[in-house]
Amino acid sequence: MKVIAFNGSARKNGNTTLLIRRVFIELEKEGISTELIELSGELIHPCRACSMCGKNKNGKCVNTDDGINKYIGMMREADGIILGSPVYFSDVTSTMKAFIDRTGYVSRSNGGLYTRKIGAAVTAVRRAGATHAFSSLNFFFFINEMIVPGSSYWNLGIGRAIGEVEKDEEGMKTMENLGLNMAWLLKKIHV
Repeated sequence: MKVIAFNGSARKNGNTTLLIRRVFIELEKEGISTELIELSGELIHPCRACSMCGKNKNGKCVNTDDGINKYIGMMREADGIILGSPVYFSDVTSTMKAFIDRTGYVSRSNGGLYTRKIGAAVTAVRRAGATHAFSSLNFFFFINEMIVPGSSYWNLGIGRAIGEVEKDEEGMKTMENLGLNMAWLLKKIHV
């Protein structure tokens, strides 16, 4: 089994990465392989609404000047998908939004490429807006007919400077529990 995470933060190895890696610790303890893709520095173009993914029915976007088709393939291969984002003006980053729009449109236009995969959202926040960003990520999972495990709180960690989320004991415990619940669910589905 494999879980792939996509981090929509502009900062590599920042707070969102730290939260995702905390989830990974529990998954890896259960023998589930993990991979983190940092989208930092990568330009993900917004969806053009050309509908060619629905006309071509090949599971790909016709816009090939970024890495989105590679990521769609990785998501199709994975058993679980984590989407992580810091909170920008009470929502996900523009990179993550473009990622969601493009990968989601291709999935839905091609019969549901991620149906019944496990999906989990992770958000890093300085102060407010995390639950809205958390909801934006979860809407992607729900519209794609994915299964979303819960945790002991909403999946967010509080911190501004890199590393501050590690001081958020409840946030880190939430990530630990998310990893445990995600691993449990993956094992139940893949018996």
